Amino acid sequence: MQQVPFRTGALLHLHPPFQAGPQQVHSPALSLCPLPSSKPSEQELPQPAGQSKGKGVPKEALKGPEVCTDPTMLATHAMGVNYFKEGPEVALKPESEYPDWLFKIHLGPPKKLEELDPDSLEYWRRLRKYNTWQRNKLKKGKKL
Repeated sequence: MQQVPFRTGALLHLHPPFQAGPQQVHSPALSLCPLPSSKPSEQELPQPAGQSKGKGVPKEALKGPEVCTDPTMLATHAMGVNYFKEGPEVALKPESEYPDWLFKIHLGPPKKLEELDPDSLEYWRRLRKYNTWQRNKLKKGKKL
């Protein structure tokens, strides 16, 4: 029995022809000849810059930003704040030129509910957040 090639999409399949009694009848769908591919092969396509040619070849590693280790530069400038491609880093001003609230910002872990004053807005916001977390935990366990 002879196998007939035909093309579906980009794949070439081999299927046996249909048999009907003593003679062989070919289905028109199965007797299609392979069509020439309209897409260029991978060898003809140009490789983009920075992309490897195969799976076994490692790609070029991405480089991160340069890290400044100069202590005087770190103490007098805000490193990484300048959003322009070119230009110097932003110099720090004296503390008197910054607002007072800037130095009162709590930068540590969030305060617990017991540490907050019940008359403050921060207390009630934290309480609402805890209650939402509790409701979500209870809802997660329910089944429909």
